[in-house]
Amino acid sequence: MLTGTTPATSPQGGLVFTGCAMLSAAAETSSHGHGHAHAGSRRREVVVNGKRVKTVDVHAHCCVPAAMAVIKSPLEAPGLLMDDTSTRIAAMDAQGIDVEALSINPYWYRAGRDAASELISIQNETLVEFCAANPDRFVAYATAALQHPDLAAEQVEHAVKKLGFRGVSVGGSVDGEELANPKFHPFWKKCEELDVLVFMHPTGTRELEPSGRLGGSGLLTNTIGNPLETTLALSHLIFEGTLDRFPGLKICAAHGGGFLPSYANRSDAVIRTFPNRVGPLPKKNPTAYLKDGQLFFDTIVFTPEALRHLIAETGAGQIMIGTDYPFPWTSTEVDLVLNTPGLSDDERIAILGGTAARLLGIS
Repeated sequence: MLTGTTPATSPQGGLVFTGCAMLSAAAETSSHGHGHAHAGSRRREVVVNGKRVKTVDVHAHCCVPAAMAVIKSPLEAPGLLMDDTSTRIAAMDAQGIDVEALSINPYWYRAGRDAASELISIQNETLVEFCAANPDRFVAYATAALQHPDLAAEQVEHAVKKLGFRGVSVGGSVDGEELANPKFHPFWKKCEELDVLVFMHPTGTRELEPSGRLGGSGLLTNTIGNPLETTLALSHLIFEGTLDRFPGLKICAAHGGGFLPSYANRSDAVIRTFPNRVGPLPKKNPTAYLKDGQLFFDTIVFTPEALRHLIAETGAGQIMIGTDYPFPWTSTEVDLVLNTPGLSDDERIAILGGTAARLLGIS
């Protein structure tokens, strides 16, 4: 994972952020007596039981237009591009986010090998340059061309050994193929070997869209489709034996792991109910994979009760804060952690940034 800051960059090259600014006033104190702001200060400082906590947001987005230009990929929200990070840093300061981990949602999974190689090189090197300018505020996940698994493995090795990344981001599928497909084993093997955190963000369930099931009101392609793809990806990684094959893998699933943690016990129950129809059985009950250190989850579940349940199913040590910036799903993740009942001070500190700092090599 990589470090960095706020140089001005143009749409022709360098790093540009997309989306809406999410500025909201930070609460001055939580209901559990954890003071976490100084009145009148510009940058909110998070404090738990008298201890200043470095907070790390593991889920924040950006893009590199120069890389996108290689395959003529359109900007997701051209009207919301910004050529500096003043708005982003102001939002981080208001929310109490010290470090933001930048990821890029895959748009290159259909690119040919040569184009994908050029694109990823530009993308990763730009992220390095950007993060190096302000290591106190930004780190980044490397990107890789998973549609060419051997190339992706080489790209991850270069990113870690030559560029200094401590994490890599992937989509929830690769042009319709499951991440558990054996063709991707070289990539997973390399990630395990290099001990890097893999941040998995959904790309949606496009295969369902032609049926119309996700049409109509509610933006269901995103509201349901994104967490559904994460649920599918994690379930396949468990049931197809990928997590067993690579026990050192560390994967952080966006949006609280989709729907899986909310109903994971059904995955245990199907083994008991239809033992002859499940296929080769995983080495452990599916719920065990949520707790045993291979899977991590961000906090984008919206309410203290939802976060309490996620922690009950996975353990506080598997949870890290995420904001989805610049998309305005939430701007209150620090308060969510501080206000969720039943957590110890150590657990709050781990969720707010301790676990992410350990996994991503943030000092």
